[in-house]
Amino acid sequence: MAEWKAKRFWTEAQVEEAQGGWTVSLDGRAVKTPAKAALIVPTDAIAQAIAAEWDAQEGEIDPLSMPFTRTANAAIDKVAVQRAEVADMLAAYGDADLLCYRAENPVELVERQAKTWDPYLEWADATLGARLHPRVGLMHESQDEAALLALSRHTHALSAFELASFHDLVSLTGSLILGFAAAQEQGETPDIWAASRLDETWQEEQWGVDEEAQVDVNIKKTAFFHAKAFFDATRAL
Repeated sequence: MAEWKAKRFWTEAQVEEAQGGWTVSLDGRAVKTPAKAALIVPTDAIAQAIAAEWDAQEGEIDPLSMPFTRTANAAIDKVAVQRAEVADMLAAYGDADLLCYRAENPVELVERQAKTWDPYLEWADATLGARLHPRVGLMHESQDEAALLALSRHTHALSAFELASFHDLVSLTGSLILGFAAAQEQGETPDIWAASRLDETWQEEQWGVDEEAQVDVNIKKTAFFHAKAFFDATRAL
């Protein structure tokens, strides 16, 4: 039996002010989250993006084509109810940050990692008060506790809506530092994404591109760029 899919039933999606922020209505009917909570977002920018996604639907509703709606739903239904736990999970990336795992050889890769990743570590030291130290090889070595505490404080300072998108900035790169770099405009988004893919790019240069794997990479890249756009929208005036 075919799965039933919801179809467009409204004429226009509208942005409205609500207590605590903005909401979206469909012909006057307020949009709810999957958990039936009120969809109230912190900025007009997020609400406008959500309204545009609903207005773009034709025929059957396709949730995969509505990334702002899905991230807002996640912020309300999942992150807000366990904000501290989500922040702890993301802060833990600092103790095993991608930027700290360095190759022993070949020298060209070692130099490329240092040239690309060291400036981000130096920025984190100067801006976030957290100095992480590179390690050679894949064996885990704990980072300085003071640095991890500083990163944890910055992570816990983020709102539920910021954390919802920050989650993808961190998890898709494997780096808490690159996540903060994207959130705090430390470089262009394509450059930050490329930094997270440095090792894979090196392998592709040596052995060629795996076309099947590239499909997955492109999906993750799109998700990363969306997460950056959503995070920016949480702070839009």
